[in-house]
Amino acid sequence: MLHIENLNDGLELFKALGSEVRIEIINLLLSNKSMNMNELADRLGISNGALTAHIKKLETCGIVSISSESARHGNQKICSVHVDKILIDVIKTSSSSSIYRSEIKIGHYSNHEVYPTCGLSTPESMIGEVDDPRYFSHPDRYNADILWFTKGFVEYDIPNFIPPNQKITELMIEAEISSEAPGVNSNWPSDISFYLNGRNIGLWTSPGDFGDVQGIFTPDWWYPNWNQYGLLKMLVINRHGTFIDGRKISDITIDEFELTSTSSMQFRFAVEESAQNVGGLTIFGKTFGNYAQDITVGIGYEPLENLS
Repeated sequence: MLHIENLNDGLELFKALGSEVRIEIINLLLSNKSMNMNELADRLGISNGALTAHIKKLETCGIVSISSESARHGNQKICSVHVDKILIDVIKTSSSSSIYRSEIKIGHYSNHEVYPTCGLSTPESMIGEVDDPRYFSHPDRYNADILWFTKGFVEYDIPNFIPPNQKITELMIEAEISSEAPGVNSNWPSDISFYLNGRNIGLWTSPGDFGDVQGIFTPDWWYPNWNQYGLLKMLVINRHGTFIDGRKISDITIDEFELTSTSSMQFRFAVEESAQNVGGLTIFGKTFGNYAQDITVGIGYEPLENLS
């Protein structure tokens, strides 16, 4: 997901999308998963030089990515679409005057209960045996950059280092996630629930477990019939409710938790046994999937005396 937080930041994106040729490039790449530059130029009926200029604009604003692939006559430039969704904040909903940002490594969960199929891996190798939940307690799990399970949960302590005498007015969690199917299956829905301090604040249904192409950052040694990439989802809980990518999923607000600079916060990703779609969960870190990031956290806050 590409998140544009205000209209001024989106000027280059709007310019890039304001071209029929560039829209056709995106449609071709979506239809064919990826294409090299020569194929694209032939399909569009334009020169390689003209195509390069269009691709550069799409790459600059984060819509298209380019990778090199060895071929018989040298390296080829392979183009693919880098985003699954574009979120634009036309009206800024955050009332916070300040935001504290941090990242949480995939393996730095503080609590867990998982059931097979399950597993976790560092960028270099698997941790223990696949489908053995005991390895979620292995010391090497702190280096994990991907994990998956069919049902259960993983829970993370959210770093709270905002200044003293502040009240939390907004919490933003962003992560690349997907379902967990045996092997991979793009049509494998899973109801993923989110908890804050033990309270269910809403759920999102993942459409599938994606493996049609290798994830942009997924290591080359990774098994081709395993989880390759997910969808980048942003969860926001503020005074207006709880949202996923700007869509409201519950009426639960941040004020109901009465969080301050001294509060501890635990955030849980869960797949309930009682869910309608028990399709598992995969969480991707910065060396797996399509987004070079771990779980990112933003905490909006304001002085206590400024709030009624």
